[in-house]
Amino acid sequence: MSDQSPPAGPPPSSSPGEPDPVTGRPDPLPTDPTAPGPVGSPGGHPGQAGVPGGYPGQTPYGWYHPAAYGFGPAQGFDPMDPLVTPPGFGFGGWFARCSGAVRRGWRLLLPILLLTQVLPAVVLSVFGLAVDPSARWNTQLTSDAEALPPGFLVDLTAFVVVLIGGSLLLGLVQCLGWAAGTWVIARQAAGEPVDLGASLRYGLRRALGLWGWLIIFTVIMTIGFCLCLLPGVYAAFALAMAGPIYLFERRDPIGRSHRMLRDRLGLLLGRVALVIAVVIAVSMLGGMVESIGLVPFGVAPFASPGATVGAVLAIGVSALLALPAHLAQLVGLVVTYAEQRAHEGPVNSAQLAAELG
Repeated sequence: MSDQSPPAGPPPSSSPGEPDPVTGRPDPLPTDPTAPGPVGSPGGHPGQAGVPGGYPGQTPYGWYHPAAYGFGPAQGFDPMDPLVTPPGFGFGGWFARCSGAVRRGWRLLLPILLLTQVLPAVVLSVFGLAVDPSARWNTQLTSDAEALPPGFLVDLTAFVVVLIGGSLLLGLVQCLGWAAGTWVIARQAAGEPVDLGASLRYGLRRALGLWGWLIIFTVIMTIGFCLCLLPGVYAAFALAMAGPIYLFERRDPIGRSHRMLRDRLGLLLGRVALVIAVVIAVSMLGGMVESIGLVPFGVAPFASPGATVGAVLAIGVSALLALPAHLAQLVGLVVTYAEQRAHEGPVNSAQLAAELG
C-alpha cells in the first residue's frame, strides 16, 4: 500500500445535458455544423442577413436601399453635384442647391432679371396707368350716372389692347430672361464659362418657342380658374415643370410635367408650393408699395410733370421689390427640375448643361 494519490486525470464526464459534477453547470449539447444557428452564424436559414447560402438572386432579409429612407445618396449619383439633388437628400439638399445657385450666379442673374422682368414690368405698368380711362369715367359718371361716358367703347378697347398686347410682349421678354437664366445656372453648376452677352443670345434663341408654350400654359390655367378654383390650381402645379422641360428636352412639356407631378406628387408639390408662396408674398409686398406710393398723385398721376415722375418712381420701386420673387422662381424651378430628373435616372450638371444646346 502506498499513501501516494492516484495520478490526476480528467474529471468524470457526465451525460450530455446533465450537470457537471465539478462545476455544477450542464454540459453543452453536441453541436451539429448543419443545424440552424443564430443570425450571422454558419448554417442559418437561407437568405437570412449575414448567412451564406441564400437563394440565388434573393436580397438578404433586412437589407434596404439607404436612399429610399433618406440615409444616403442613390448609386450612380454625385452627392456633391451643385445642381442635381440625389434621391434621399430631401429638402435640405434641395435648398442647399438653390442657395448655391444664387451664390454662384447672382452677379449675372440679377442683371438678366432686371432687363427682362423688372424693366418690362415697369414699362407695362406705366403705359397701363397712362391709358387707364377709369378716372375720366368716374368724373363723367358723377355728372350723369344714367349714360355711358362719351367714347366709352373706344377707351375700353384701347385699354384692353394695351393690356393684352403689352402682356404678350412682356411674356416674350420674360421668356428670354428665363431661358438665359437657366443657361447660366446649368453651365455654372457644370463649371463652364458664362457671361451676360452669351446668356442673352441663348435666351433669344429659345425665347420664341418658350413663349409659344407659355401662351398655351396660360390659356389652360385661365380656363381652369374660370371653371373653378381647384382645376386652375391643379393646372398651375401640373405645368410647373413645363418650362424647364422645354428648355432641356424640347419635347412634350405638358405631358412630361404632368407625369412628374403624378409620379412624385408630394415631392413636387412641396417644392413648387414653397416657390409659389415666396412669389406671392413678395409680389403682394410690391403691390402694396405701389398702391401706397400712387395715393399722393390721385386719380390722374400724369396730370403734371412732377406727379408723373413720382408715379414712375413708385412703380419702379415696387417692381424692384419683386426682383427676389423672380430670382426665387427661376432658381427654384430649375433646381426642382434637376431633382425630378434624378428620380428618373442618374444625371449630373454636365449632362443637363449639354442638353440645353
